[in-house]
Amino acid sequence: VVLIHHMPGWDAASKEMARKLAYNGFATISPNLHFREGKGSPTENSTSIREAGGMPDVRTMGDVAAAMQYLRSLPYVNGKVGLIGFCSGGRQTYLGACTLDGVDAAVDCWGGGVTKGKDELSPAMPKWPVEFTEGLKCPLLGLFGEEDTRPSPADVAETEAELKRLNKNYEFHMYPGAGHGFFAVDRSSYHQESATDGWEKVVSFFGKHLS
Repeated sequence: VVLIHHMPGWDAASKEMARKLAYNGFATISPNLHFREGKGSPTENSTSIREAGGMPDVRTMGDVAAAMQYLRSLPYVNGKVGLIGFCSGGRQTYLGACTLDGVDAAVDCWGGGVTKGKDELSPAMPKWPVEFTEGLKCPLLGLFGEEDTRPSPADVAETEAELKRLNKNYEFHMYPGAGHGFFAVDRSSYHQESATDGWEKVVSFFGKHLS
């Protein structure tokens, strides 16, 4: 599994989620997608990237593809690779699942900006990932909070409508009472009931499609 971290960067929470996947039997890599910023802390790197207009999609997809290639080079990996991402990483997971070769399963955790919503396009992010949905060739799992505003339930419904229109293999789950980042045990957004169920769904989904 390639774990795509959230906008706050390659922080302790992202590393802990990678360890959780590894504990459940999945060889997992969480590349530091902000390493080129070189500012030091995840917060400093994240701030400089925001000021620069965000991580370029082309660069991010290149990094994710390289991580997938590395995993497949390992002697104990069966050749199947999945993607999982949180927040901006959820958006990038959706984009990668639709545009990269060889993705066997993908999990979008509350990825904002998959559809327009309240966002605007930029040179770094020139298209909405939902525009690439036709290219989705793997099963997709989506986990979202009903109280989230990015993506809002309306944003999720728009993405789901496109997946349905194109007859894609997906399952979305919307959690009542949960907001953005409800897996984050280090934040007030943590929603235990939703997080527990969500992790069970992630492990089951990857177990089904990557084994």
